[in-house]
Amino acid sequence: MEMTSVAGVEVSRIGLGTWAIGGTEWGAVSDEAAIATILSAVERGVNLIDTAPIYGRGRAEELIGKAMQQHGRREAFYIAAKAGLDWNSRGVFANSTPERLRRELEDSLRRLGTNYIDLYQVHWPDTLIPVEEVAGVLAEFVAAGKVRALGVSNFNLPQMEAFRRVTPLASDQPPYNIFEREIDAEILPWCAANNIAVLTYSSLCRSLLGGRVHRGIRFEPGDIRAVDPKFQEPRFSQYMTAVERLTEFARERFGKSLIELAARWVLDRPGVSVALWGAKRPDQLDAISGVMGWKLDADSMAEIDRIVAESVKDPIGPEYLTPLVRTE
Repeated sequence: MEMTSVAGVEVSRIGLGTWAIGGTEWGAVSDEAAIATILSAVERGVNLIDTAPIYGRGRAEELIGKAMQQHGRREAFYIAAKAGLDWNSRGVFANSTPERLRRELEDSLRRLGTNYIDLYQVHWPDTLIPVEEVAGVLAEFVAAGKVRALGVSNFNLPQMEAFRRVTPLASDQPPYNIFEREIDAEILPWCAANNIAVLTYSSLCRSLLGGRVHRGIRFEPGDIRAVDPKFQEPRFSQYMTAVERLTEFARERFGKSLIELAARWVLDRPGVSVALWGAKRPDQLDAISGVMGWKLDADSMAEIDRIVAESVKDPIGPEYLTPLVRTE
């Protein structure tokens, strides 16, 4: 397993994303399968486990806690948790009020069954609260020894600059994959220049680059991909054309699968530290070994760019995931 550093701690360059393990937006998953998946990831050399209260409304954190208890060594896990999202019957809202953050930390520690979190990230910026105030509250958690390092997710450049004026910023977690590259222009170079680790989510573009999505696919009710505009026609056909061409390219050029190509692409982009890999069964981790031990050269990167540009005429990003703004 390739390794890197986040806030001075050695972590795996593939991290386990646990949104799917929560079992609410990606189809059902049993406790046994979820725990087995987490433990299988650790056995494969993956120590960074990324989670959030919103994943299964606390269930993903509870399952990670059970897996850590079964494993027996807390230090074998680098827990990257998050805070700052609230939810009710009307939807999901950004909420980084001090009282919310303090309560979320205690709830996460309890569900995880631990007395510290390695990396605590603000899940989304709350546009109703000054970033400096949010950073000040999180700095209290570090001073109290409950959090080892701080990160953000889905923040823009001015927001990250405001955060780090108050307290050290260890990481940023943006969406990034072959199809969604908004961070190339400013965020990746800025993070590299400021020694801020980048953990990419949606590295496989909500499974679009995972090798199992096909034309005509239907998702279960409640599956997040059912409302993802990339999976709606006419865009879906464009993305599937790219997927099919990339699959052929990976096989002919490298003898690799699409999922191996897609993850390698993320890891080989300048400034990327960790690619998060979502899974809800141990076998969905099998391809990780095929991502290690090789690199994409400049010509291959250029060919991937050409395939995407020719295939996807009406691209769209992950904006649909943005939470609502609180009205109270």
